Amino acid sequence: MKIRKAVFPVAGLGTRVLPATKAMPKEMLTIVDRPLIQYVFDEAREAGIEHFAFVTGRNKTAIEDHFDRMYELDATLAARGKKTEMEILARDQPEAGAVSFTRQQAPLGLGHAVWCARDIVGDEPFAVVLPDELVLNAPGCLAQMIAAANDLPEKSNVLAVQEVPADQTHQYGICGVGKRDGKIFEVDGMVEKPAKGTAPSNYSITGRYILQPEIFKILATQERGAGGEIQLTDAMIGLSKTQKFYGVDFDGERHDCGSKSGFLRANIAFGMARADLRDGLRDDMKRYLGSKG
Repeated sequence: MKIRKAVFPVAGLGTRVLPATKAMPKEMLTIVDRPLIQYVFDEAREAGIEHFAFVTGRNKTAIEDHFDRMYELDATLAARGKKTEMEILARDQPEAGAVSFTRQQAPLGLGHAVWCARDIVGDEPFAVVLPDELVLNAPGCLAQMIAAANDLPEKSNVLAVQEVPADQTHQYGICGVGKRDGKIFEVDGMVEKPAKGTAPSNYSITGRYILQPEIFKILATQERGAGGEIQLTDAMIGLSKTQKFYGVDFDGERHDCGSKSGFLRANIAFGMARADLRDGLRDDMKRYLGSKG
């Protein structure tokens, strides 16, 4: 099951981290020294993705600019002999024609955002990657999912899942657990934010999906669900009537960067993962905690 394309829904307003996102896309907020969107782009590229489809909205042009060349900057760096910086920019630059942008003109939910990419994806399986969820691991989450998908029957759909505390299941999309083989199991039902005490398991559906193109036909007529939005989970429940879904219990630390506390934790975690920053950051944190008693 060759997965060549990935969809990145980036039209959201980022209301959980206002006022930082009043004028800046939340996907451009930095974790250490890179914007969120670059981390998930790199994760997808590591997994073998060849085409990257961004579903944008108003005030998101900074994302397009980030993946474009800046000739003035290149010329300035070259004139100043900044070879390291030039190499970093070159490494992050997508190949010509590998990136597409389309607009979600109204905030109608994740399912609608994915549907907006239907003509870019075409009639082939594809990945969906939510940029405000980062996974700290090598190999990345999407690479683990694609490796698992390669061993599954045709027309299979794959979800990245991870256990959460039982008293927090009402905050997530949750899947039921069927027949299991190591870290992969058949998904036995899905429910979006179940009422406390009613969740079929404590496995939450995270922000990584591998979906078959038949999902687009369902999304085209999907009624609005929770929050008055077209929910991707509802469409997946519909698709599960005719196609198998599997959960991959992936390795790695999951960080919800769409919340202020999650964003701060991610900066610390990714900073500590950097050999060039780890020692100094650890010393600074010890000094700061000591000064606060």
